[in-house]
Order: sequence, then C-alpha cells, then structure tokens
Amino acid sequence: MKVLVCVKRVPDTGGGFKLTADGMRVDTTNVGFAISPHEECAVEEAIRIIEKHGGSSTVLTLGPPAAQEQLREAIAKGITGAILLEAEDYESWDPAATAQAIAETVKPLGFDILLFGNESADTCNYQVGLRVAHLLDLPCVTGIKALEIQDNRAIAKREVKEGWEVYEVALPAVFTVKEGINTPRHPSLRGIMSAKKVPIEQKRVTKPSTQLVRKALKKPQEGRQLEILGQGPEAVPKIVEKLRELGAI
Repeated sequence: MKVLVCVKRVPDTGGGFKLTADGMRVDTTNVGFAISPHEECAVEEAIRIIEKHGGSSTVLTLGPPAAQEQLREAIAKGITGAILLEAEDYESWDPAATAQAIAETVKPLGFDILLFGNESADTCNYQVGLRVAHLLDLPCVTGIKALEIQDNRAIAKREVKEGWEVYEVALPAVFTVKEGINTPRHPSLRGIMSAKKVPIEQKRVTKPSTQLVRKALKKPQEGRQLEILGQGPEAVPKIVEKLRELGAI
C-alpha cells in the first residue's frame, strides 16, 4: 500500500493576522505557521492506514523552502517520506495551478490512496483534491469522516444532515478529509529527532498560466455587531421581521 497525503503550510489559525500594504497577501511578519487542521487529520489517517495494512506513506507540499518544517512535523508523527514542490511566489498559485503541479509529480509514482484536507485554513477553496483526481482520472470522495480499506477497495463515509452517505470505490482513489475523522497524534521527542535526518525530495516547479488572477484581499470585519430588537413580548414582531430579512423563515 502506497499512501500520499498533501498538506499546506498556513499561518497559525490560533493567532490574528494583517494584510500587506498592497492588500495582496497576508503579512507573515512575526506569524507562526502550521499544517492546515483538516490536513493534520489527513496525515493521521495516512499513518493509521500504513500501521494497519503496511506499506509506505509520503507527505507532499507546494510552497517555500521553509515548508520543510511542516513536512518534518508529519515525518515526526510517522510519515515515511516527503516531497517539497518548491515554488516562487507560491501564495499566488490558484487551485488549478497547484493541482496541475501535484498531479504531474505524483502520476508516475503509483500511489494507491491520495489524501487531502477538505479545505485549507487560509483560502478555503475546496478544490485541489478534486482537481487532482480529475487530472489523474481517479475516483474521488470529498468531505469524508470515515475511511476503511478492504483489499483493493475503500469504503468512505460522509456525514450529512440525515445521517451518513457511504461510498465504495476501487483503488487507486482520492479522498478529501474533514476534521473529526480522527484525533491527530502529537510527535514524540524521538520522532522529532529522527525526522531531522530524513531526506526530503525537492523539486522546483514553475507556475503554469491560469485564468484566475488575484486582484486583492480584504480582511473581514472583526467582532460582531449587536442589535437589540426589544425586550419581552413586544420584541417578537421585530424578531420575526428580522428572520424574514435573513431568509430564515
């Protein structure tokens, strides 16, 4: 069994952020970085698959040389190999460009299972895993919260309002993972030390021409605006009116 898990280096979701003066990107001065939360679960799922079924696992990211930190974190937890697609101006890469670079890299490597986070914590495009599956002509199940491997097939479950959707697909296949599928482990001290010695395969990639061009970013308004509609029974008509405005009733 060969498992690939793709991760993204994102600003630490626990801290605040600001934009650069030109409004084109997040100002990363004094900002910590981490693996995107959904992808942490994808890393854990890859490790569990290999622990149960045997084989090898590889973590891949597209980003700057500093993204080796996130690759080594995954290795420290139990992933066995790593690939860095080193890209200039990686923040401007859209999902189509990113997916193309990943697909071209992994196509000759023959992975049985390809895992992605359902969406990244910074851009939340929900696209890369699905686009890679399309480029590789592989079946894809998105937003899964359970995955079981049986011989050369996988049973994936997606949680919906009414319960669960269950999909059975032949391998190789692509899956995008949501938080809640598992609880990611913490790397051990021994794992951290060992990860420093694992070689990372580095490949320089060039951004292909794409149709999506970033014009600007806008930081959402901080805090919530509070509107008091009234007190007691006299507030009920105003609440009903507000709910109608919001389309809730």
